[in-house]
Amino acid sequence: MMSGSSLLYMNTTQPSLQSADLLVGGMTCASCVNRVERALMRVPGVQQASVNLATESARVVAAPSPDLEVRLRRAVRQAGYEPREAAAANDAQAASPWAGFMPVAVGLLLSAPLMAPMLLEPLGVHWMLSPWLQFLLAAPVQFWLGARFYRAGWHAARAGTGNMDLLVALGTSAAFGLSLWLWWRAPAGDMPHLYFEAAAVVITLILLGKWLEARAKRQATSAIRALQALRPDIAHVIDAKTGKESDVPVAELLAGDRLSVRAGERVPADGVVLEGRSSVDESMLTGEPLPVAKATGEGLTGGSVNGEGRLVMEVRTVGAESVLSRIIRLVEDAQAAKAPIQQLVDKVAAVFVPVVLVIALVTLLAWLAMGAGTEQALIHAVAVLVIACPCALGLATPVAVMAGTGVAARRGILIKDARALELAHRVDTVAFDKTGTLTVGKPTLTRLLPLPDVDMDERTLLSMAAALQSGSTHPLARAVLDAASAQGVAFDGAIRDLRAVDGRGMRGRLAAGAEAGEGDEWALASLRWCEELGVQVQAELLSPLQAHGASISALLRFDAAGQPRAVALLAFADEPKPEAAQAVARLRARGLRVVMISGDNRRAAQAMAQRVGIAPEDVRAEVLPGDKAAAVQALRGDGHVVAMVGDGANDAPALAAADVGMAMAHGTDVAMEAAGITLMRGDVSLVADAFELSARTVAKIRQNLFWAFAYNVAGIPLAALGLLSPVVAGAAMALSSVSVMANALLLRRWKPSRR
Repeated sequence: MMSGSSLLYMNTTQPSLQSADLLVGGMTCASCVNRVERALMRVPGVQQASVNLATESARVVAAPSPDLEVRLRRAVRQAGYEPREAAAANDAQAASPWAGFMPVAVGLLLSAPLMAPMLLEPLGVHWMLSPWLQFLLAAPVQFWLGARFYRAGWHAARAGTGNMDLLVALGTSAAFGLSLWLWWRAPAGDMPHLYFEAAAVVITLILLGKWLEARAKRQATSAIRALQALRPDIAHVIDAKTGKESDVPVAELLAGDRLSVRAGERVPADGVVLEGRSSVDESMLTGEPLPVAKATGEGLTGGSVNGEGRLVMEVRTVGAESVLSRIIRLVEDAQAAKAPIQQLVDKVAAVFVPVVLVIALVTLLAWLAMGAGTEQALIHAVAVLVIACPCALGLATPVAVMAGTGVAARRGILIKDARALELAHRVDTVAFDKTGTLTVGKPTLTRLLPLPDVDMDERTLLSMAAALQSGSTHPLARAVLDAASAQGVAFDGAIRDLRAVDGRGMRGRLAAGAEAGEGDEWALASLRWCEELGVQVQAELLSPLQAHGASISALLRFDAAGQPRAVALLAFADEPKPEAAQAVARLRARGLRVVMISGDNRRAAQAMAQRVGIAPEDVRAEVLPGDKAAAVQALRGDGHVVAMVGDGANDAPALAAADVGMAMAHGTDVAMEAAGITLMRGDVSLVADAFELSARTVAKIRQNLFWAFAYNVAGIPLAALGLLSPVVAGAAMALSSVSVMANALLLRRWKPSRR
């Protein structure tokens, strides 16, 4: 799964700590997970250690240390497991579907003759292999193919813990040893009933189950491999002097390189179009099914597929900070993380194997006390040991998380952590930011209205407004600047000492030589700031504009005494996204409360809310950026589970304050870092899709845990009562793991139920 060295270091929320990912080989059950975690926690400086059985990986948070990697690897090895290189893991994942089947095939060939008499007996055929032949067939399975169970079981026993390998080694060794004892005690010429077939078949079935698990894991991680395959190997670099093209490895690209992207090729890196027009397929990155038209000045994302036209692009981002690399990193992080429900499983697994050993011992003693022979009592105890292996228990949660995050990534939903995936289905309130989330996010200046008794024309007023907004990146500022450019109004350099007033507007002083009066102070203010400054704006002027959902700003001019006066009103229109009303309807159909949080004035916010189907009482208007988090916290009162959907940097505190934060990928990096879920398209329908997928994934986790526990809860008593033979117990144990994996993989077929 991981690309690079065996350890990948990343920043954490605490600058004094570093995070490392380590691949661990040889884990077989939930007990192994606990053992590796304890071994890693004993390494000096380690603060946290989380091990994932399905991905065979460990995430460690520790104090920075130059020899941390060596210490972690040594701790894993001393615990009886194998620290693995990422390259080897990637090779294993990309292997053929039949990779690793050879030991299983050998086991099947050797075990088949041992099973034949048992299968033929119901048909009236009574036939038995000689003890010598049974021994020669069973011994290679027991001590060659089964050597892995002895090694891992010995390490577990030496560490004072138990795992699946220990149970298998004890159970099959008891069956094999009992067969040797009965064979030795049998009178010459007699054909004793031996149990070599039980030992050999149990090991073969478990190996078969593990091989099927490995195949299923490769399918569960196919999303990451598919994303990694999007990276082309070669880029066509255009020489700046000669204009000639030369092929270079993508890994050697630098920001600023000019590339040629031919029709049908993958875009090598993130950048911008310099020449040409084409349509680009971004479906693997965003889930958007239709190609997106690209022309000069528009952005390109590495890994997308160019359509019919040749493009010349300039590279802007390469390496780990590219969009594709960040997507892969997010999916890897989510698949390596532990869902909260897994904590309960880990606690159960920590005591599971010792309890099973006690149950097996009690079974043996109870049958002996009831007068059964040693042979019968021992076989029943062996059945208990074999059926109780906690393989399925360790796989139930992580494999469902892997499948869920993988299918989400293909649908344009990036789930940053397993907690968000598990919690999203419990959300009962969804709060949306307005601008750029529910709306297109490209407002236009629809009206500039000079107020009565103002002796300045609209062009001059527009020039003042544009000059004030020249230092802002807010969507409303862009609308003013676009309007000024479209009308040919000059504004550069007209205002000096520009300063932003958080959530309220911009303020500055006229530069020397300005027509409106050198040194005058001006501001472009929200209506809220106007109220704070004591500026009165006539309601009869505002009402017609606000009734249509327009956002209103006022252009203010300060007199010599510093008193402001409104000289013009600016009305901005921003259309709701085409799918916004349907997305809100889907959420409400799920029984969710939908809230809008906006810094806009109340009438404008309510007008927009009405257009998308949000009730007036669920509109939180005139909320300053710094107060959005408090608004989310207020919604969380009385035990409500709240999701916040936003896109701007000012939404980041609210995203972090929510139970589940969802950021639009077209927004800022700050918002995406604060959110647990990133929506790769600006399509708000993905919000309902994320909730639906969360519900499906949690349902799979619960189903898996039910079956994992059910196998043991039902199987252990049956084995203890003598109703299951070791062979049937081995088959049931292998089937439990395979069924859990197969059930989780059904998530890959999920499709959103758009209405």
